[in-house]
Amino acid sequence: MSDVYAQPTAADEPTSTDELSQYTTLRLGGPARRIVTAATAEEIVARVGEAGEQVLLLAGGSNVVIGDAGFPGTVVLVRSRGLRVLAEDEQTVTIRVEAGEPWDDLVDTTVRNGWSGLECLSGIPGSTGATPIQNVGAYGQEVAETILGVQVYDRTAGTVGRVDAADCGFAYRASIFKHSERYVVLGVDFRLARSRLSGPVRYAELARALGVEVGDRVPLAQARATVLGLRAGKGMVLDAADPDTRSVGSFFTNPVLDGAGYEVLRHHAADLGEPPAWPGAGDRVKVSAAWLIDKAGFGKGYPGPEGVAISTKHTLALTNQTGTASTEALLTLAREIRDGVHARFAVTLHPEPVLINCTL
Repeated sequence: MSDVYAQPTAADEPTSTDELSQYTTLRLGGPARRIVTAATAEEIVARVGEAGEQVLLLAGGSNVVIGDAGFPGTVVLVRSRGLRVLAEDEQTVTIRVEAGEPWDDLVDTTVRNGWSGLECLSGIPGSTGATPIQNVGAYGQEVAETILGVQVYDRTAGTVGRVDAADCGFAYRASIFKHSERYVVLGVDFRLARSRLSGPVRYAELARALGVEVGDRVPLAQARATVLGLRAGKGMVLDAADPDTRSVGSFFTNPVLDGAGYEVLRHHAADLGEPPAWPGAGDRVKVSAAWLIDKAGFGKGYPGPEGVAISTKHTLALTNQTGTASTEALLTLAREIRDGVHARFAVTLHPEPVLINCTL
């Protein structure tokens, strides 16, 4: 099958390669012992094999918090790019995307080509290879819905192969790849619908912004533009001129409670009305972390030490407003929020990003 496009590695790497803060959207993280670049899947396998046990893979650096001490091993910068069509028919197209392909570039390409399924995930920073690890989702879509399989290097077996979607253990912001050093993601296979229309709009906020009803479909380009606008309004689209985007996006996941846990929350929140919640499987209920944070007294712009703060646009984002803060300062603010929410509502918040050489 032919390539849709394949771009070389961008020549925009920082001139100094020791401070990991240069490679993360938070602009936080100490030095690495060694940093190498991998521009192809084969190079990723080789660099990881050479590095031994202590290896950290970084691509977009948008969902990671690295400690002030940095990383004592080898950091592999994943810079593989491109996608190709594996199969297609009148209804669908199957594509394989390299791990280092910037995610929003991919979404833009799918929209332009009339491939439906990723449009509501527009504007999310980071790389394609990171999306199955986190089971990235937003505005009613998750990548698990369109992923067929993940190309991986199995460090335990020393082999390259594919993990089918059914075996990826996809759950809310989770998969078998998260918090595991066994698999290195080399590429991702997606099956998308051939359609100039979006999938049915599931998210009420997005439907309102589009001026449609939940369940309606809209042109792909309209869905993408509207999502980008909503995300930008929350400081969730990278912008060098906006310190609110110097973050990892949502720092905490929305808690998923069982029935008893939700009743405890309702009791603690009786003076505030019904907590925003969405039903899940069985008696599980997902509740809004942003609401919990705000109602516990941590509003937009809430300050922490060294110039870190909650975003002025969204209570779920913790930001390095000055660009000169430390990771410990950010974690201090995160702990204050976590402990304050638990004291007020008896609900424990958990971090969404991966923490490297640091703890919450």
